[in-house]
Amino acid sequence: MTHLFTVLVIILYGYTLLSTISVLLLENRNPAKSLSWMMVLLFIPVIGMFFYLLLGQEYRKKKIISEKSIRSVIDRPVASFDINMLDRGLMADNHLNLIKMLYKNSEAAGYAFNKIEVLSDGESTFKSIFETIANAKDHIHIEFFIFDDDIISNQLRELLIRKAKEGVRVRMIYDYWGSFDLSKKYLKSLLDAGVFVRPFLPFRWQISRSNKINYRNHRKLIVVDGKIGFTGGLNVADRYVHGNKLGSWRDTFICVEGAAVHGFQLLFMVDWYFVDRKLIEGPEYFPVPKIFEPNLIQLVNSGPDTDWEAIMQGIASAIMTATKYVYIHSPYFMPTEVIAACIQMAALSGVDVRLMIPEKSDARLSDASTFSYLGQALEAGVRVFRYKNGFLHSKAIVIDDFISIVGSCNLDERSFFQNFEANAFIYDAKTATKLNRLYLQDMENCEELTLEAWTNRKRRQKLKESFARLFSPLM
Repeated sequence: MTHLFTVLVIILYGYTLLSTISVLLLENRNPAKSLSWMMVLLFIPVIGMFFYLLLGQEYRKKKIISEKSIRSVIDRPVASFDINMLDRGLMADNHLNLIKMLYKNSEAAGYAFNKIEVLSDGESTFKSIFETIANAKDHIHIEFFIFDDDIISNQLRELLIRKAKEGVRVRMIYDYWGSFDLSKKYLKSLLDAGVFVRPFLPFRWQISRSNKINYRNHRKLIVVDGKIGFTGGLNVADRYVHGNKLGSWRDTFICVEGAAVHGFQLLFMVDWYFVDRKLIEGPEYFPVPKIFEPNLIQLVNSGPDTDWEAIMQGIASAIMTATKYVYIHSPYFMPTEVIAACIQMAALSGVDVRLMIPEKSDARLSDASTFSYLGQALEAGVRVFRYKNGFLHSKAIVIDDFISIVGSCNLDERSFFQNFEANAFIYDAKTATKLNRLYLQDMENCEELTLEAWTNRKRRQKLKESFARLFSPLM
């Protein structure tokens, strides 16, 4: 009887395994990702199946956030985009094509005449955020991947509580897994003060819900009174101000005033509808914007709720517009074939392509995997710099003194395909000049990696990196 039961279990598992692999093949995913999951399923049988059910299912086509819910939010009074408002001399045809593509692949409207401030360290970023929130009169919308239960986060908590008690409407979204360390006491104090707090995709024991934990909200957004918006790469944590064992954390954020804040507001509203199932309504959320400088911003979002990998497509297209230089900050560099090819082609065509990565990462497996991707880039002529003055967490790209890309998206498969991300695509010489200058300053704290040094790594190190690379589609 026991033998018969064992045989039945093996047959059932074999059928389930073959069915799962069939589903993987029929979904026509990236071959590398499909092969990675097939290896996990075949060589770690029971545990592999558990992790696939928990982390491996594809939801882009199933739409975690339905198009119907998005439409119900985006049909709002916003500052409309008219390319004729801009001086056409500022825009080359390839820039216009990039703008049009981002509008088609993610409905990323363009917003003209904004005021843009670049914030390049945690101290100045949080100072600006706290001052803006302290001056809020009507509402505060805040959304981060990580809220640590530490000094800087509790300062923010106290400020949000104070503003809520003053009558300001405060809404806060935190990612359930990214902010897993938040205590019940922390959250209760906010709720008791009247702050509307919602987790993004909290864990549930039901299989239908728990298997979405691989899809995280990695966005960083703040909107105050519909007039001032922030986005970038920072999370709410002490390490961005005081550092940690890796040293000080270098990151990039932007503060925006003007029409583009309407784009920030719309994205927050979509996310709020998903976590709360209630629409945010009222003209106070879209005040008439002031007119500032001649520039254009598109806030591009992507994730399992979008038809296209919009940010990846935008970055690839932006790189291919380059004629002079492409300077890239990336804490985790495990690019898709599309991004890797664009970087290499730009370098091969004579564009000055520079990639800056941290010398030491907060994720060892990612760090090892990153190194395996550098060979072809170096061979193509990309200059690679390893940042030594702490940890480089900035996700910023500047191209030809005109295009700047700042946001939450890393150059890896997780950010492009699985996370909910948001990046600002900025068309503005002033902003690009500032980011260019900051990049050159960062280079003073870097060591350049040469092709010779990369090639002469120890064999043991190469094997370690190549093994880590096998799992890069799953990281």
